[in-house]
Amino acid sequence: MGTVVLLSVEQSNWRTGTCIRARYRSVAHYLLLPQRHDRLLCAPHRQGGGGHVEAGLVPARLPEPCVPSADHPHPHVPGAETPEFLGLSQPSHSVWNATNMGEGIIIGILDTGITPGHPSFDDDGMPPPPAKWNGRCDLNASACNNKLIGARSFVNYDKVTRRSTATPVDDEGHGTHTASTAAGAFVTNASAYGNARAITASGMAPRAHIAVYKVCNEDTCHGYDILAAMDAAVDDGVDVISLSLGGPSADFHSNPVAQGGFKAINKGVFVSCSAGNTGPNRGTVTNDAPWLLTVGASTTDRSFLSTVKLGDGQELDGESLSQPRDFESKMLPLVYPGHATGNENSSFCLSGSLDGVDVHGKIVVCDDGGNGKAEKDDVVKSAGGSGMIIVNSPDFAYSTLVEPHLLRTSNVPYADGLKIKAYINTTSAPTATIIFKGTVMHTPHSPAMASFSSRGPSQITPGILKPDITGPGVNILAAWTSAFEVFSGTSMSCPHLSGVAALIKKAHPDWSPAAIKSAIMTTAYATDNSRGPILDERRLPADLFAVGAGHVDPPKAMDPGLVYDLTPQDYIPYLCGLYANNHVRAIVGGPVNCSSVKSISEAELNYPSISVKLPAIHSTPVSYTRTVTNVGAPRSTYRAMVDVPEGVSARVDPTTLSFEKVDEKKSFSITFRRRGGRRQGAVEGQLRWVSTKHVVRSPISIILE
Repeated sequence: MGTVVLLSVEQSNWRTGTCIRARYRSVAHYLLLPQRHDRLLCAPHRQGGGGHVEAGLVPARLPEPCVPSADHPHPHVPGAETPEFLGLSQPSHSVWNATNMGEGIIIGILDTGITPGHPSFDDDGMPPPPAKWNGRCDLNASACNNKLIGARSFVNYDKVTRRSTATPVDDEGHGTHTASTAAGAFVTNASAYGNARAITASGMAPRAHIAVYKVCNEDTCHGYDILAAMDAAVDDGVDVISLSLGGPSADFHSNPVAQGGFKAINKGVFVSCSAGNTGPNRGTVTNDAPWLLTVGASTTDRSFLSTVKLGDGQELDGESLSQPRDFESKMLPLVYPGHATGNENSSFCLSGSLDGVDVHGKIVVCDDGGNGKAEKDDVVKSAGGSGMIIVNSPDFAYSTLVEPHLLRTSNVPYADGLKIKAYINTTSAPTATIIFKGTVMHTPHSPAMASFSSRGPSQITPGILKPDITGPGVNILAAWTSAFEVFSGTSMSCPHLSGVAALIKKAHPDWSPAAIKSAIMTTAYATDNSRGPILDERRLPADLFAVGAGHVDPPKAMDPGLVYDLTPQDYIPYLCGLYANNHVRAIVGGPVNCSSVKSISEAELNYPSISVKLPAIHSTPVSYTRTVTNVGAPRSTYRAMVDVPEGVSARVDPTTLSFEKVDEKKSFSITFRRRGGRRQGAVEGQLRWVSTKHVVRSPISIILE
């Protein structure tokens, strides 16, 4: 069945270390290179006069007072909480008001377990779990409550004894973080490393119940354990399953998440999954089965700003989670050891690489990679450096992942790093200082795609556009084993969408998982807060293989107008077009006879996005049919508006859809034709069904061969 891993990110392990070796250890293993960002956010604990952090660091404690908040009808959450960024608490049309914050919905979290007793899982004011709940709590009697209603472990699960070798307690922190992101309670004065203090943290569905299924031990999650936990979650009565884990694309019949996900949607359970952290290269997306919601990661509009000011007056904005209040912004000598020594190890500030380099009292420029940022801290500080500038790798470009630092530090984009190095190379006595500006809101060009977020197309089913959606996944504050932590990864974006799905399920309890997915995708937006297209890590327009349908817009997803619905049976013709009978049976968990089923291509599924391949100039047209269901007002009319690039034509028939009642279905066809030119590659378009109240948008991915 294989092995999967957690999907949080650490830049420094991108190419080096034991993780990448594990990827190639065995082709039988279902492994993803874990890109983790899991340093504890902690206060420096210094030994004697040495000034070094002790091994393991000392975890930051909850700021005082940091307690569950009982008074939270519309908490104002400046600086650190994503519900405000997502529009969940807008007074004019509050999603939280309309859904009672997800009360009565159960979210199943498959991860590293849970930290019982954390304020994010306090049950103040929570009702008991709904009568359908059939799960159990394998913690002590006081650990579970009306918020945390279930906790079980499936690590090294024995299918005979039905027992695990581990408890559901989270020893790693990842599961606690994702659970609180999806449905954590309100906690006042939440903070990480002294930043974003005096804010109120919460999950996306703060009154939803949480059921935890521990399937991961440190970095590894075994396939059988995942499948057993997914089956248990469905039997227990969860409404949403959230999986911040994954492996490389694998055939669905050998993929535990795809198999367990199909069984879940067959019982009406929505499944939200991470897209993976192996971007920005194409074809890296994981959890790509069409019945799963596949979630990419993007930024919010908040920055932990630390500006590098050079001696020539240039000011270059970077970020740092550490924002010292006592740092005197005076000019210090600036050095790039890679230039001074010509040694590549010195450019990364690797251990021992600064021996013989005069960095005492200077700000030291270090390229990211080769070792962790914490290690760079230690190396530069041990050599006598007074500050540090970390320069992103070309792959990460403008994607900056914050960490706490002992030294006064700024992590700058790759392009700005080139400017700093050019200044050093052309100046006899270069100087710089770092100006710490704290938490800054309304950062322009937000959201933007994270470099690490895995890209499509899917290797298994390229005719289905993946990822489906993007959501907040960069520098996310949420609960940790002892306090709060800032993490980055599609592990973080996935539970945001899980919580949003729970809110939609609360508002529309009769909607299928496919209808909920359609609502999320067709209402997504594709522009940033600067009124331009959502950008990627290079500050170029992000393509559909990065952003999917766009960025989630919860207020609009509550009322999408039309949905593209699918039943579990609708996937059978598609699966019969991919696999033999025995493989299809393994996926759907029941008898199937593909010889009696008319198979369809992946592009023929009634999916909310459209993918089309146009082989040759003047080739025959390619036509697909879609069916939409009216979930808006009766007596409504929608008109088609289709945009395609030059060299492609698209015709919709009919161009108008009129509905007399709710739940009425209408079908239409869309026909594509190539029109001259020799252009090849991927191009994009969109189809919009527009009424007086709604815009139902489907992205169109076109491959010109």
